Amino acid sequence: MDFFFDSPILILATASALGLFMAWGIGANDVANAMGTSVGSKAITLKQAVIIAAIFEFLGAYLAGGEVTSTIRKGIVDPKIFQDDPDIFILGMMSCLLAAGLWLLLASSRGWPVSTTHSIVGAIVGFALISKGASSVSWDKILEIASSWVTSPLISGFLAFFIYLSAKKLVLEKENQLNAAVNIIPIYSFLVTLVICLVTTKKGLKYVGLVWSDSEVLTYSVIISIFVSVVTAIFLRMNKESLRSENKYGLGGVEGAFGILMIITACSMAFAHGSNDVANAIGPLAAIVNVVQSDGLIDTTSSSPSWILFLGAFGIVFGLATLGHKVIKTVGEKITKLTPSLGFSANMATSTTVVLASYMGFPISTTHTLVGAVIGVGLVNSVKALDLKQILKIFMSWIITIPIGAIFTIVFYLILRFILIT
Repeated sequence: MDFFFDSPILILATASALGLFMAWGIGANDVANAMGTSVGSKAITLKQAVIIAAIFEFLGAYLAGGEVTSTIRKGIVDPKIFQDDPDIFILGMMSCLLAAGLWLLLASSRGWPVSTTHSIVGAIVGFALISKGASSVSWDKILEIASSWVTSPLISGFLAFFIYLSAKKLVLEKENQLNAAVNIIPIYSFLVTLVICLVTTKKGLKYVGLVWSDSEVLTYSVIISIFVSVVTAIFLRMNKESLRSENKYGLGGVEGAFGILMIITACSMAFAHGSNDVANAIGPLAAIVNVVQSDGLIDTTSSSPSWILFLGAFGIVFGLATLGHKVIKTVGEKITKLTPSLGFSANMATSTTVVLASYMGFPISTTHTLVGAVIGVGLVNSVKALDLKQILKIFMSWIITIPIGAIFTIVFYLILRFILIT
């Protein structure tokens, strides 16, 4: 049973490859649907989405992802029950990464926006069932996570609905829409920036050695948000005349102005996603690395090496660039027809919901949250604006993700155990 510790370099290399594969799947699916509204509304191009993701996904993971990573690594199954079987634990984490990554590959190739959180949670449950039995699973934690899968799209949908109603009343229904947009959009940019700054300064800075008081957190967050708001206002006023004409995507006037705001919300979406879902790839990998480096000691309090974050960030961006276009098309075009104003409302609602969930340590599904928001803005125009058949297909893909993740893990665990451990 000492195979893994006789070949630590080989095991670390294998685990890293599997972590990269899982991160690639996250990029192809979760990041793609997170960027779907921005690309689908023609506010940004796919190339621009990749650049935004490359920057802000990493920042979200590094500054605000530690708490959720902790939940993934030791919240569902207590790793200490494997203290006498470190080989089994490593094998199980590898099986989880392989199983979840494979399901994301299959789903992404078909354009299904499934949940990476569902995938990895299902995989970990499958590992626990096959190795230690049903009693080893923290079912109360599963229920806690499952409740967020129901509440997060509902909350996000309601937020998106009312955010778009506010935009409609304050801007879209005004006689001079462009003047109203120039005056109101900087306020929206302030609110979006404030949400991101609060979670970054309040929670994330402790991972880089900075500790600020609540008053300092609020003060600096407001200052940064005001700065972004002022820059947005200046940019809109300087480009007011050019906004009157349509661009190559047919966006002009007020929608062109909202297109500028979509850049800010796309950045916040990438940050929010990085803070929550990068843990799905680096959590199991970090657990393997810690066990190997400690010669079999399973320590849930040790920190993750920084290179793991870089590996996860690289895999996510690569996945978005290579296969993300299929899920982007589903989320950005097939649920409902999106404009930049609708996309902004969905993005702002989603990023707020996901960042707050990350702040509290709940590994919610970005997919569920975003789809809920897109449905919410679609309902503003009526149920007829929604493709109900497409929504049903998406819901069905959500339902089967957890059992498929568990089944794949059980199969891979049995195969790998037969091959590697005798």
